[in-house]
Amino acid sequence: MTESNRMASGAEASAGGKRIWVVGASTGIGLALAARLLSAGYRVVASARRATGSSALSDLGAQYPKHLRCVDMDVTHTENSEELAQAVDQAWSKFEGLDLWFYNVGVYELASFKDSRFEDYARMNASNYLGCVALMHALRPKVLAGEGPARWVWNLSIANQIGLPYGGGYSAPKAALLNLAEALQPELRGLGVRLQVVNHGFVKTRLTAKNPFTMPALMTPETAAERIFKLIDRPLTRPGPFETHFPKRLTLFLKLMRHLPYAWQLALTKKMLPHD
Repeated sequence: MTESNRMASGAEASAGGKRIWVVGASTGIGLALAARLLSAGYRVVASARRATGSSALSDLGAQYPKHLRCVDMDVTHTENSEELAQAVDQAWSKFEGLDLWFYNVGVYELASFKDSRFEDYARMNASNYLGCVALMHALRPKVLAGEGPARWVWNLSIANQIGLPYGGGYSAPKAALLNLAEALQPELRGLGVRLQVVNHGFVKTRLTAKNPFTMPALMTPETAAERIFKLIDRPLTRPGPFETHFPKRLTLFLKLMRHLPYAWQLALTKKMLPHD
């Protein structure tokens, strides 16, 4: 056995053959996480609106032909439950089941009240909140049948802690998803499902490239993916905390702001408004 084969064999053994569905895998954190999981021997189903047409996912598929499968799916088609149910069945069939579902879909538009458009708010809500809810319901029959997936990890954003100027269209549905996760977690544990959330700071992607301001503690998708991988790589018997947040120097500051009296909190966010 060659050195590379021994490494691949060891990686697959350490991963325990886990089967992970990464929803929102064609760019950014999702793509970086899929690559990290594959390098560790996990079997990955990658979904996006055009997952099968993604050159980046095709390259990963060429590297890991036995461990990567792609399923096209648009989670914003929430009115079509049959379409989402079919996507779940497709993802399920790729490796004869799923052990973990990672939700990573996100849309971001920065706009003032004067310049905002309703359709942008609707699009962000569809991707950042309702898409996850719709997919959760599509997975429900398998969960209630005791088939899994036994772990759910939802990738949110530390922006859900507080409403910041011009960013409410993005952070509000992220806050709604966090609230939903808090409400569901005790019930899901009774069904044998561990639900966890990730609240990260600024990540250098096509979404944050829209920001006209300096982003503190900006990290690469690979850095964020490594932090998330360490959470996912934990055994089900020791899955870690309900919330994982990073980088701490940013997330702790926003968590502190969340608990300030509103008079102080709003005085601080007012200072964030741009000045002509």
